[in-house]
Amino acid sequence: MAQGSSVTPARRAAYEVVHRVFEDDAYADRVLQSAAAGLDRRDRALAQQIAYGTVQRVRALDHGIEALGRRPVRKLDPPVRTALRLGAYQLGYLEVAPHAAVNESVELVRAAGLERAVPFTNAVMRRLSDGLRGLLDALPEGPLKHSYPEWIYETWVRDWGEEGALDLMRAQNEPPETVVRLVRGEIRGEPTDVPGAWRVERVDDLALAEGRIWPQSRGSQLAGLAVGSRAGERVLDLCAAPGGKATMLAGEVVAVELHEGRARELEENARRLDATNVRVVNADGLALPPELAGFDRALVDAPCSGLGVLAGRPDLRWRARPLPDLQLALLRSAAERVKPGGTVLFSVCTLNADENEAIVEASGLSPDDLGTEWPQFGHPKDPRFLLTAPHRHGTSGFFVARLRV
Repeated sequence: MAQGSSVTPARRAAYEVVHRVFEDDAYADRVLQSAAAGLDRRDRALAQQIAYGTVQRVRALDHGIEALGRRPVRKLDPPVRTALRLGAYQLGYLEVAPHAAVNESVELVRAAGLERAVPFTNAVMRRLSDGLRGLLDALPEGPLKHSYPEWIYETWVRDWGEEGALDLMRAQNEPPETVVRLVRGEIRGEPTDVPGAWRVERVDDLALAEGRIWPQSRGSQLAGLAVGSRAGERVLDLCAAPGGKATMLAGEVVAVELHEGRARELEENARRLDATNVRVVNADGLALPPELAGFDRALVDAPCSGLGVLAGRPDLRWRARPLPDLQLALLRSAAERVKPGGTVLFSVCTLNADENEAIVEASGLSPDDLGTEWPQFGHPKDPRFLLTAPHRHGTSGFFVARLRV
């Protein structure tokens, strides 16, 4: 894209993120990393706010653009579509000067070389600046207003009831709290209700580079602690990258990762965090080498739809899908490698009974009572399990069950 002279660097980076996410199916966090590489902290934060907000709210924004612009969004040129979405987000959800949002969207289209589309963009943006906020405010409570796919809303209504579903949607449209795990040394921040988890204003890049902290939500850290591993035990972590939980575990840890690049990243992270007890194995958790057997404990932090981490991953709501068959297969694979009487900790960062309680039930393994250890996080329907919920606990949503083999 040509350098639009009157487009701020933050908005240029935000444009790049939104365009790549919806036109190339790219991941928002990865595009932001490159698009905002040269920006100072303030511009980077603004780029992230605008880009992530636009991606999250795109269903509601598209509804507004179509209602006021009177043309289907899918029929617009991609640069026009992207510029209108960015402008609409700022008009609908941020306190910006309307004329600035209008001008920048127009300039983004011009910088993309689409001079013929400038009058159309200008006209639609002016209509949005007059009518969008009122239109959005008047939408009835539900998945269009809060910009979620219907299936996520329906899943949450089934599992949490109507009010719970609305609360969950609202909570995961807000930026998540910034929490790190303190690996060693001291930290500026406040301790939380999960030992070792500290709430901070921002992640200290130097402390991260030196392996003194690790960015990790309270829900994720809770899952690692609930494994209950002790020195002298052999522990299998079946889906280990990037290594946040693996590097929390005591004992002799074998951390398995399927993808070669992620296995290398896992090794690097274990080294940085000085987790000398962790050995990385690049293998398929469903086809483990025969020598990986006789473990005291296992951790299966399984791939899932991610419905508990939507606040921090704006594009996930549009690409999420439940993975119950894979989860059950991984859980069974781990159980086969654990000694009789040992435990398998099953965790997923999703809020969906099909990927939570139903997997435990299908496994046939008997759960330990984790709710007595962590009463504040007890699952509302079965307190033997733990369930952190964004709208109740202010952290990412994690389901945690510890099962006896």
